[in-house]
Amino acid sequence: MNATVEKIFVTKTRREQPQEISTAKLEAGKGIIGDRYHGGALEILAVGDEVPANHISLISKEELDSFLERNNAEIDYVDFRRNILTSGIDLYGLIGKQFKLGNTLCQGVEDCEPCAFLAATVHRAVLPDLEKKAGLRAIILEDGELKVGDTIIPTGD
Repeated sequence: MNATVEKIFVTKTRREQPQEISTAKLEAGKGIIGDRYHGGALEILAVGDEVPANHISLISKEELDSFLERNNAEIDYVDFRRNILTSGIDLYGLIGKQFKLGNTLCQGVEDCEPCAFLAATVHRAVLPDLEKKAGLRAIILEDGELKVGDTIIPTGD
């Protein structure tokens, strides 16, 4: 099975419900154009500061499906507040490694732990059930485009 982008989500403001999109433009050093992290990166750069290594977040469909089944819950993927829903790949295997997300070069940085806000708004079992399973934070190294159905390919770097 190929590693695949299943869904793409962006959020314009901090507590806003994420919106599902079918294509996205990813900008190196900033994030997904139209997402709040991209906007925040532009503000940070405007004052001469360094952008944090949280350009995008990815989460595994398989991990979410397993969580939902274990907890007998019906929660939409969008509610987990990650940018990219993936399938067919071990996201934790990408920490510290470069990979192609569609035609965009990215690098895995760290796991994207669930937060108290997620537990309060989605399901109380998010903490601790999704610790070390809640996704991957990554940085964008080269501009590119992404669409649902694109592949995810580790580059070996």
